[in-house]
Amino acid sequence: MADNSALASTAGSTGLADSSIFDSKVAETSKENLCIRSASCVEEEMPQIETRVILVQESGKQEELIKALKEIKLPFVKMESVEEVKSLDSPEFENVFIVMDFQDSVFNELYKADCRVIGPPVVLNCAEKGEPLPFACRPLYCTSMMNLVICFTGFRKKEELVRLVTLVHHMGGVIRKDFNSKVTHLVANCTQGEKFRVAVSLGTPIMKPEWIYKAWERRDEQDFCASVDDFRNEFKVPPFQDCILSFLGFSDEEKTNMEEMTKMQGGNYLPVGDERCTHLIVEENIVKELPFEPSKKLYVVKQEWFWGSIQMDARAGETMYLYEKANTPELKKSVSLLSLNTPNSNRKRRRLKETLAQLSREADSSPFPPRKRPSAEHSLSIGSLLDISNTPESSINYGETPKSCTKSTKNSTPVPSKQSARWQVAKELYQTESNYVNILATIIQLFQVPLEEEGQRGGPILAPEEIKTIFGSIPDILDVHTKIKDDLEDLIVNWDESKSIGDIFLKYSKDLVKIYPPFVNFFEMSKETIIKCEKQKPRFHAFLKINQAKPECGRQSLVELLIRPVQRLPSVALLLNDLKKHTSEENPDKSTLEKAIGSLKEVMTHINEDKRKTEAQKQIFDVVYEVDGCPANLLSSHRSLVQRVETISLGELPCDRGEQVTLFLFNDCLEIARKRHKVIGTFRSPPGHTRPPASLKHIHLMPLSQIKKVLDIRETEDCHNAFALLVRPPTEQANVLLSFQMTSEELPKENWLKMLCRHVANTICKADAENLIYTADPESFEVNTKDMDSTLSRASRAIKKTSKKVTRAFSFSKTPKRALRRALMTSQSSAEGRSPSSNEKHVMSRLASTSSLAGIPSPSLVSLPAFFERRSHTLSRSTTHLI
Repeated sequence: MADNSALASTAGSTGLADSSIFDSKVAETSKENLCIRSASCVEEEMPQIETRVILVQESGKQEELIKALKEIKLPFVKMESVEEVKSLDSPEFENVFIVMDFQDSVFNELYKADCRVIGPPVVLNCAEKGEPLPFACRPLYCTSMMNLVICFTGFRKKEELVRLVTLVHHMGGVIRKDFNSKVTHLVANCTQGEKFRVAVSLGTPIMKPEWIYKAWERRDEQDFCASVDDFRNEFKVPPFQDCILSFLGFSDEEKTNMEEMTKMQGGNYLPVGDERCTHLIVEENIVKELPFEPSKKLYVVKQEWFWGSIQMDARAGETMYLYEKANTPELKKSVSLLSLNTPNSNRKRRRLKETLAQLSREADSSPFPPRKRPSAEHSLSIGSLLDISNTPESSINYGETPKSCTKSTKNSTPVPSKQSARWQVAKELYQTESNYVNILATIIQLFQVPLEEEGQRGGPILAPEEIKTIFGSIPDILDVHTKIKDDLEDLIVNWDESKSIGDIFLKYSKDLVKIYPPFVNFFEMSKETIIKCEKQKPRFHAFLKINQAKPECGRQSLVELLIRPVQRLPSVALLLNDLKKHTSEENPDKSTLEKAIGSLKEVMTHINEDKRKTEAQKQIFDVVYEVDGCPANLLSSHRSLVQRVETISLGELPCDRGEQVTLFLFNDCLEIARKRHKVIGTFRSPPGHTRPPASLKHIHLMPLSQIKKVLDIRETEDCHNAFALLVRPPTEQANVLLSFQMTSEELPKENWLKMLCRHVANTICKADAENLIYTADPESFEVNTKDMDSTLSRASRAIKKTSKKVTRAFSFSKTPKRALRRALMTSQSSAEGRSPSSNEKHVMSRLASTSSLAGIPSPSLVSLPAFFERRSHTLSRSTTHLI
């Protein structure tokens, strides 16, 4: 019999959360009664149904449970056997049975009898929170999956699926057969099927079946929730579950990293070509053709699939990332045009002229990026391939249209008929500012905005404080420099020599002082945060890898892009200094530029100057001492030595063919020096001077902005380790080709060219450094290294040097010239006014030509532009003038 003495009745209230809801029969009856009452307008009160808790067997012995029922003021009775159920049935009470074990025979009997059954955790949680008992039409042991909507996929055994569904119901979850947007979790037994793909696209967490089993094991824990991140992440289906990957075209270091990531993300890896592999990950920029014919079951995908899967924390759909072999017949045709071989020298010159013209096709007449042709998307021409200004950076405006592009008149700006040096520097200042603004916009739109956006698949990639530490005041810097760029654009469009550029930077000097020091001072912290998060958070590492591969980034990492604000102000100061040099004294902008330069120096003094590396300065001093005649302006606080390369000149520029040339690459310029010839002289070092004499002779200090293209000359039998630079001196109308052969084996040519292009891109504020490299055949540029080491070639170069010394020794600028003049004077005085004879005219003409020879200085003393003009006479005839 029931223990009625334990009954504690409470009047006037019920313990159910929705006490107006009865079982289905009572609900239907009350519905009919309500309709009858409303029809007859008879007001009768419904009898109150009170909730009563039945403690079954062991649950009646739990003191904690009894205490909780008293706290929520619910009447309860104890029941020892199932036979007592009928005796407890009463129209005044709705019975709720508490059972300790949902797997024993008592529970099964109550369940078959359609009784309301709950577990002790439900009562304890309600007592703790002061809430009424929740209503549930199914047995409810705990609420650890309350409000979760779960769908299943990939289960073939019905018994397993039924077991999982039952456990979800016991924990308060809801089951849906079909997947829709209301489903909160997908429990998957495989990584295939339509439900799996939809869940990935919607960012729905995909769980292993163990998630449900482990949650049921913790059913007695109060306040436990199966959907909390720490618990749920233990049982999420990893991106590469059931996948066996292989990697093709990656470096050893990157391949090792990707293999480690594969293991971490639940997959496995095997060598390329293994039949057990399910996926072949291809570096599409390196691999042009697969080494074998893949089977139909093998997915051949780009590396973006790999990193995208890690970022989404789920296996991405392969169809969007399938690798396709590059097939560009137009490209092959355009390259073949550059490798024609003909014995006709005129055709060679014409071909060289056309090649250099294509390489030099830039927007030199306009400082604004060229507008894209309508057919650019459907055709591929050599011009679009080799145009230095046709870059992803210049074609993306990030939602804004340059004012110059909105004008319906000419290309953009009215260019002076004869471009002044001041206009040239002003144009370069605008171009670099525009490129800098685009890079800042890339940082924000590709990195910061996606990281900050809510509802990310798999949850937030980074914490808000980490995002703030990494990006700092980048949005403020972008805002100020966008205004500077717009003001510079207005000035260039309406150019006049009297326009003041200094006023623009004075206008924003206070803003620059405010925004730059915080970012630069904490740049090291930002860099360390990126490195730490990349190591500890695979999704962030994948996020960086995906964005780094995009053309807007030019394959640069986030750290490399974030260093641009650190480099920008010194670069602007140098340009303003250059602008001041080309500004006349009577121009009012002269004094304004001095004030603007002073304001920038003031900004830079607020930045922590202690971070400058003294080692870099020491290296620059070593270069100055090693190179005889090295310009003093090489010494600069912002400049650092990047790389030293030993080469041999292959052309007539920058020095004689076969000369040993040393290239010193700095972060913003290139020092060109040749090996110093041994000269017998009486010059001695002063007493106490221990530094060895200079072994190199200065030729030219070239700003990297003058390098328009870097040519990677293909390796052939007659040409080895060669490269060339297409240079545009500011005072020249024609481009100049400088060709070299690397003699150092320590640094591979490919690495050197990439390093050079990276710093050229940094100098002109472009992200896509790879577009500066162009691969060409040696025949196209008449480059040959075959006879560099031959005995005949060395003898020829020695004879040439000797002839120069002899020419200097027997210069016509000495006594022979004066003697000839005296002889001529004597003949003229003896003639006494006679007209010169034909013989005398011939002597005078010979004398004039001799005098002109005497006025030619040594090639080593002339300036580079004049030097280029004389030494490249043949080349100049074959190049086009870029105006």
